[in-house]
Amino acid sequence: MGRPPHRTRRTLVAALLAAALTVPLSAAARPRVPAPAPAALPPLTPATLDTAYAANRADARRAARMAAAHGDSRRAASDRTLASAHRRLLAFDGRGAGLATEVFGDLAHADRIAVLVPGSDTSLDTYGRFHRAAESLYAATDRAPGARTAVVAWLGYTTPDTVSTTVATTTRADEAAPRLRALVRQLRALAPAHAHLALLCHSYGSVVCGRAARGLDVDDIALVGSPGTGADDVPALGTRARVWAARGTDDWVAHVPHVRVDLLLATVGLGTDPVSRAFGARVFDAGDADHSGYFTPGSASLANLARITLGETSEVTRV
Repeated sequence: MGRPPHRTRRTLVAALLAAALTVPLSAAARPRVPAPAPAALPPLTPATLDTAYAANRADARRAARMAAAHGDSRRAASDRTLASAHRRLLAFDGRGAGLATEVFGDLAHADRIAVLVPGSDTSLDTYGRFHRAAESLYAATDRAPGARTAVVAWLGYTTPDTVSTTVATTTRADEAAPRLRALVRQLRALAPAHAHLALLCHSYGSVVCGRAARGLDVDDIALVGSPGTGADDVPALGTRARVWAARGTDDWVAHVPHVRVDLLLATVGLGTDPVSRAFGARVFDAGDADHSGYFTPGSASLANLARITLGETSEVTRV
């Protein structure tokens, strides 16, 4: 079947999304899980990192007890796991869908840092898969001779649900962008001067990175499985960072129409396809990754994301 004309696709997407805006989606509802307020922390410096990690683990333990008392065994288990003695929690908030920032490696001495920004349907209830992605990246980079790496798994915003209208707008990303900018400033203060810093942005997380990119003090921004960034092209992002993009051959996001439609209540759609020539990113090989497979150990995608993290940009395999 041939590709329909642009106007036909635009009209179809507008009709579908307009209908979605008027139909309540029960799948978008999030459970309200009781939890304590985030721990009171001293000003974060390299010297106080261990104190912050310990305070956030203690907060996660309290959250686990409250979730268990509420009858939410799934959340209680997730909180207990995050409270384990070896976890380095830079931030934790067990309320609602939950937020967490976890560090892999020695942040205070790392000269190569990657921040993972997750996409839709990521919360404390599903945190395990996000943790595994960060763990895989850290394992792939920590083996590099002479490298001192750290990976930061940043669940720092309330992600949209995949089955929702919010996922087709920049609204959540606009709310999240100031928080991501604050994290980058924090990491610049905590890590050694001139550390190489990369943002690795998956799915809707690439919209967050796109909205935060302007003037951000990072060296590389990699967009994987991206439905768009809300920008027409790389110059519109307003960043001096190298911008990379990749999509696996088995990723369903390839079928998302890259249009923006002005409706009565919102602008829906996320703009230009990041792997298209028109966008202007450095497109790299992601092999046969499906939408959840970009951080699979042994994959072409993970190998290239590790190279971007390490600043080995000349070694990244391009397509």
